[in-house]
Amino acid sequence: MNTSTAAAFPAGCTAFRGPLLHFIGEPGLTQPNPDSYEYHADGLLVVADGRVLANGAATDLLPRLPAGTEVGQWPDSLIIPGLIDTHVHMPQLAVMASYGTQLLEWLETYTFPTEARFADAGWSADQSQLFLDLLLAHGTTSALVFSTSHKVAAEALFSAADGYNMAITTGKVMMDCHAPDGVRDETEASYSESRELIERWHGKGRQRYAVTPRFAATSTVQQLTYAGQLVAEYPDVLMQTHWAENHAEIAWIKELFPERSSYLDVYDHFGLLGERSVLAHGIHIDDVDRARLAETGTRIAFCPTSNTFLGSGLFDLASARAAEVQVGLATDVGGGTSLSMLATMAEAYKVCQLRGQSLNPFQAFYMATLGNAQVLHQAADTGNLQPGKYADFLILDRTASPALRLKHKADRDLQGMLFDLMILGDDRAIRRTYIAGQCRYDRESTKGAALNACISG
Repeated sequence: MNTSTAAAFPAGCTAFRGPLLHFIGEPGLTQPNPDSYEYHADGLLVVADGRVLANGAATDLLPRLPAGTEVGQWPDSLIIPGLIDTHVHMPQLAVMASYGTQLLEWLETYTFPTEARFADAGWSADQSQLFLDLLLAHGTTSALVFSTSHKVAAEALFSAADGYNMAITTGKVMMDCHAPDGVRDETEASYSESRELIERWHGKGRQRYAVTPRFAATSTVQQLTYAGQLVAEYPDVLMQTHWAENHAEIAWIKELFPERSSYLDVYDHFGLLGERSVLAHGIHIDDVDRARLAETGTRIAFCPTSNTFLGSGLFDLASARAAEVQVGLATDVGGGTSLSMLATMAEAYKVCQLRGQSLNPFQAFYMATLGNAQVLHQAADTGNLQPGKYADFLILDRTASPALRLKHKADRDLQGMLFDLMILGDDRAIRRTYIAGQCRYDRESTKGAALNACISG
């Protein structure tokens, strides 16, 4: 509990009162560890200069507020840290929920033609802004994002995120083979342009760079070598790619890299595994793979809605955690079917159910907040509401839909409240989204209404 000294908070602070929850450790998949979270049925969050000053029981903190301090009242809501997405594609909004294919055909039919448009700087700028606005409307305050193979697309996303003071990690996609004109890049240019983007954007404000080979099949040996070289030259950047998502994909990798012992060994050989590497999917893997992931500190992004929508398979969350592999939760839009991390939690629960595993709501909310911050090496700044961290947080509406209103009870216990939001919640439950203490999405505002209209078609 973040208790106080007797000193008053500084003038100019703001405060938010209501039920408040954040995590300080991992609850566990089955019975949650009660020491892993802090919950105040009548809580207060105090913010100044974009950072959290304090959180705790309202009765303890209210006397420390200067006279006249603005206090937002949210008694029927839930104040939580902003949600974090560990794998999502900025250019794929338009192909979300496209019909009738599995992974490789889906890329050829929908993804590559859509991404070709991002060679245009104006289109990239417009779509980057829309993408960030939609993330905020869904309660996502930071993310690890795939851009496209066009330098201008990564530039546009970095610029838009910097304008919002929003923590985004992205990079130019490296893809120099087995891809059509318009999205295929040039081997040497992919390296030099990535370096230029790193030098310009990595560490600028809250922006960070991720070396981004799409997946092993769309990069030559030389390009994968360059990707590993970038990781070695800039050891504090992240690395993101796709891995072991689909049986046909895995068979193709085996044909392309017969000298390697496994799909994971391809990335290992080129120096792309490590604590700052996030591999999306990792469905069809074995204990040898999990041991190597744990040994190197490499993380997996679990993408349940895309895995079920594309018929890829059911991720084995329990085995990954038993092997001490760090696992993030991700929407993977556009293969994924929603930008909502609440909807993603619901699908993750169903995947675990189909595997005979448990995913309690405490663990799900942990994964989407502090857990994902740890996966992305940003827990020093985000993930919970400890003093000193950026004030990235949400006001969740516990009665946002008819189904949630039906389940809502004044005396609902915390686990039940979280489970209702996790299974029945979606973008409608996002009342407000704050980035560094600034309200960047308000459901009731004109912009919020316009975005909701966009979301609903």
